[in-house]
Amino acid sequence: MNDNNQMDNDQDKNELDFREVNEDGTDRTDQMSDEQDRSRKTEGEGTSDKDGSGYEDVCFICRRPESKAGKMYKLPNNICICEDCMHRTMDTVSQFDYQNMLNNPDLMNELNKKNGFPNISFLNMGDFQNNGGIPNSQKIKKKKEKEKTAAPEFDIKHIPAPHKIKAKLDDYVIGQEHAKKIISVAVYNHYKRVAENAMDDIEIEKSNILMLGPTGSGKTYLVKTLAKLLDVPLAIADATSLTEAGYIGDDIESVVSKLLAAADNDIEKTEHGIIFIDEIDKIAKKKNTTSRDVSGESVQQGMLKLLEGADVEVPVGANSKNAMVPLTTVNTRNILFICGGAFPDLGDIIRQRLNKQAGIGFNSDLKDKFDKDPNILSKVTVDDLKKFGMIPEFLGRLPIICSLEGLTKDMLVKILKEPKNAILKQYQKLLALDEVDLEFDDGALEAIAEKALEKDTGARALRAIIEDFMLDIMYEIPKDDNIGKVTITRDYVEGKGGPLIEIRGDQTVEIPRIQPQIAGGATNI
Repeated sequence: MNDNNQMDNDQDKNELDFREVNEDGTDRTDQMSDEQDRSRKTEGEGTSDKDGSGYEDVCFICRRPESKAGKMYKLPNNICICEDCMHRTMDTVSQFDYQNMLNNPDLMNELNKKNGFPNISFLNMGDFQNNGGIPNSQKIKKKKEKEKTAAPEFDIKHIPAPHKIKAKLDDYVIGQEHAKKIISVAVYNHYKRVAENAMDDIEIEKSNILMLGPTGSGKTYLVKTLAKLLDVPLAIADATSLTEAGYIGDDIESVVSKLLAAADNDIEKTEHGIIFIDEIDKIAKKKNTTSRDVSGESVQQGMLKLLEGADVEVPVGANSKNAMVPLTTVNTRNILFICGGAFPDLGDIIRQRLNKQAGIGFNSDLKDKFDKDPNILSKVTVDDLKKFGMIPEFLGRLPIICSLEGLTKDMLVKILKEPKNAILKQYQKLLALDEVDLEFDDGALEAIAEKALEKDTGARALRAIIEDFMLDIMYEIPKDDNIGKVTITRDYVEGKGGPLIEIRGDQTVEIPRIQPQIAGGATNI
């Protein structure tokens, strides 16, 4: 009996340790509980910065921030526990039968001997000081609220005709007429099927797309532009990081998880979205390998159910499944998949097939006829893709094969100046902020295009070339406020001369391009 009274006194003493007193001497515990209740209601709706620290709350158990874990429960000493861990803790505690434990005479005798619960040690509250034992170096800065972006061009409920979609793509993408037609028709038919919920006996199937094209031809840029125009969730995933289940890397379901995040975790919007899987050629079946192919053929086999349509379990807010990440089920039957890749060695396979048809005679084809064909990928067949390493089951779920053209000199010149966000327009805007006009003559544009063709990296080479010769201009222009106009010439691009500098007051000066010359072991500038 005395031991029980001692336990009650200890319990009362522990309760007093958690009570706080205001400056006027009144008890502040009830006031704190009210504040905690209000904070629990608002927590999880956003990353509010109530304490002004700028850091997110981190769960004391699973160490996930509130942007990932969601609603947080506030405990004394700045301890935060997420809703998942709180539920798991309560479920674990509810499994013990304390009533029968206290009614057990043997257990109570042992309790009286040891003056405490057996095998139970009380928590050291000193470990919970300083923000629950989690330093700021292990926390994540809170994100600022994003400003509202501009309204999209198209609405899913009023999807325009394919020719209107293509007209909008023409403002940003130069060339690739056939590819833009295919994507416009596919998107139009896809969202007609989505808008028409009540299906009759005839069910419209989706048509997944496989895009082939050399590097820098505009595969990814075409899909990104489409995402800006459409008010639909679109996710761009990379196939290089995908591995077979059980190995280090992203699971195959992570591509759907990215679409779920793009749809703000709305399952209904996710099931009507578009997924673009880039670098699809990197999961081709490996040849002459003795190790297990965990990122090749096995990934293609795992993607079959996604492409055709099935109910898959998708992790929410993560790329892989684990015990601390909640899962949800998404049906991929109405998700449009667009796969793109450069397929660098596919051209040799196509040429080998075409050269077998060459013969001898006046009307026969020469064996080197297709050696310098820039659009060799347009002659691709399913058999060529099989030889490359794509399995037949995977190709069967991508019925539309679209090839992009290789960029020519004229196309590169148009890419420089015609799109709405052309590269030249970007530099003109940068210099316009310094009240300087920037112009390129036709010879300079042709010289840039010729250099880009030599690099053989498509449109990506244009910015690298322009960055090279624009470095000195961007460095020197802010020094002199009298400069009013700069004209880039062909000689300046080729390193034979300098740009034309027009001083305010109609005076034009050509600044020579000074380059280091090495002669006799000395450098003369």
